[in-house]
Amino acid sequence: MAYISFKPSDHFNTKLYSGNGSTNAQTGVGFQPGWIWIKNRDGGGGSHDHYVFDQVRGTTKYLRPNETNGQGTASGVTSFDSDGFTLGSSDGMNENGRTFVSWNWKANGQGSSNTDGTINTLYTSANTTSGFSVSTWNGTGSNGTIGHGLGKVPKMLIIKRTDGTQAWMVYHTAPGNNSEGQITTSAFSASSTAWQDTDPTSSVFYVSGSAGDSVNASGYAYVGYAFAEVKGFSKIGKYVGNGSADGPFIYTGFKPAFVMFKNYQSNGDNWVIQDNKREGFNPNNRRIFPNDSAEENTSAFRIDMVSNGFKLVSSDSDANASENFLYMAFAEEPLVSSNNIPATAR
Repeated sequence: MAYISFKPSDHFNTKLYSGNGSTNAQTGVGFQPGWIWIKNRDGGGGSHDHYVFDQVRGTTKYLRPNETNGQGTASGVTSFDSDGFTLGSSDGMNENGRTFVSWNWKANGQGSSNTDGTINTLYTSANTTSGFSVSTWNGTGSNGTIGHGLGKVPKMLIIKRTDGTQAWMVYHTAPGNNSEGQITTSAFSASSTAWQDTDPTSSVFYVSGSAGDSVNASGYAYVGYAFAEVKGFSKIGKYVGNGSADGPFIYTGFKPAFVMFKNYQSNGDNWVIQDNKREGFNPNNRRIFPNDSAEENTSAFRIDMVSNGFKLVSSDSDANASENFLYMAFAEEPLVSSNNIPATAR
């Protein structure tokens, strides 16, 4: 029996493109993206930061996952189109002659206010099919709950204060609700503050007003990205590294299109993103670090993406130290698709 009745590429897709320093329309994404994450792959002049845009905050408004700065405005994504997006002249996203990667998630337009929690969101854009939503809210300075609109329990949250300097905060089901993470090389810290020591539910997630300025301080503005598992499309979990070039195999139930992982136990290791487009075949060794502005890294580090998961084929500490790792993966195709044909290895 098929795991899912939809094509994964209708809800998540990686799009590669070349910059032209001018208006640059990107088609072939396969849907109107609600969240776009862009990274310069090959260096050159201008900024090499990561940039994220979403339909809730609107066009030209960016955040940088590798920086703590608040929201900026630039001629980056100037429109969210039916089959992709259009770029303006900003070097960070469209420098002439440089190559870029964009990771695209489908949401549901700008959305509307969600009133499920004790804190009403300004907007929540929820794709209940794929388990992804974007929400914005104004902080209250008190413990509260925020509606995510998914109808299923999120296993990962990424939250950023948008109107000032503050670290990106991460909740993940692997380290749990008494642990706070950031998009840095730091380990997750044992703390019950940010999430009130409580896991999200199928309708809300928990935020604290006493966690500094990080998730719900009074009078500040926030954006949150929520991810729930959908069998055959997404998997959010944990693996234990073994420190060997013959690393562990992680079963996802699909051929991955995107994998992001992090050693959450020790300091000093990068977040890592791998996808199925930049290399296009195994071994996949083109890694990008969300916490760093460095260009695409093509070292001997590698993972293999296969029909039902991914395997670590490196002893590199960013991916396979003998410690605990969290991950989030999205499918290229499920192990068994809607036509009941099994996926094949690459």
